[in-house]
Amino acid sequence: MPDKSSQLKAFERLLIVMDELREQCPWDKKQTMESLRHLTIEEVYELGDAILDKDLDEVKKELGDVLLHIVFYSRIASETNDFDIADVCHSICDKLIERHPHIYGDVKVDNEEDVKRNWEQIKLKEGKKSVLEGVPRSLPAMVKANRIQDKVAGVGFDWEKPEQVFEKVEEELSELKTEIAKGNQEAIENEFGDVLFSMINYARFLKVNPENALERTNKKFIKRFQYLESKAKELNKSLDDMTLSEMDVFWEEAKSI
Repeated sequence: MPDKSSQLKAFERLLIVMDELREQCPWDKKQTMESLRHLTIEEVYELGDAILDKDLDEVKKELGDVLLHIVFYSRIASETNDFDIADVCHSICDKLIERHPHIYGDVKVDNEEDVKRNWEQIKLKEGKKSVLEGVPRSLPAMVKANRIQDKVAGVGFDWEKPEQVFEKVEEELSELKTEIAKGNQEAIENEFGDVLFSMINYARFLKVNPENALERTNKKFIKRFQYLESKAKELNKSLDDMTLSEMDVFWEEAKSI
C-alpha cells in the first residue's frame, strides 16, 4: 500500500505552493472561478487524450494539472469564506459513504447494476426531482446521450437484450432512409439524431464507450491521412493533383502499418 504520510505531505506541499502563487504571482492573483473554467475543461480533455494514448507519464502530468485546478477553486472560495479544500474533501467523502450503503451500511448487492440502481434511488431521496437532473447541460452531445441512457437504465428504463437495441437501430436507419428519399432536411436531421442515439445505446449494451471508440477512430484516421500527406510530399505532389486511386494506394499502405 502507498505510504499515506508521504502522500499527505505531497498534498500539503501543493496547498502551500498554491497559497504562495495566489499571494505573490500577478497572474494567479487575478484569476476567478469564471476565468479558470475554460482552462479546466481544456485540462480534462488533455487528460482524456493521454488516457486514450495509454501514455501514463502524460496521465500523471495531466492529473496534476486537474488537481491544481481543484485546489485553485478551493483557495478562491476560501477567500470569501464560502468553503475550502477541507470542505471539498469532506463533502465527497460524505457523499461516497452515503451512496455506498452496501459498504458502509447493511444493504446487500449482487453486482454493479445493483450498485448503480441504488445510487440513482439515493439521489432521488436526496431531493433531486429527476434522475436526469445530474446530467450537465454543457456536456458534448455524445457524452450526454451516453450519460442519459446510463442514468435511466439505473432505474429500470431499459431494453432487456442487446438484440432489441440493434433492432431499434435498424428501425431508425429505415426511418432515416425514408426521410432522405423525401428530401425533408429537418426530418432527416431528426432521424439522423435518432440513429446516433440508438447507436450510442447499443454501444452501452456492447460494453463500448462510444466517445472513446469514436476518438480512437479519429486518431486512426488522422494518422493514416498524415501518412498519405507525407507520401505525397515525397513525390512533390499536392493532394489536389492526385487522383483518388493514387491516394488510395498510400491509404492502404497506412492501414497495413
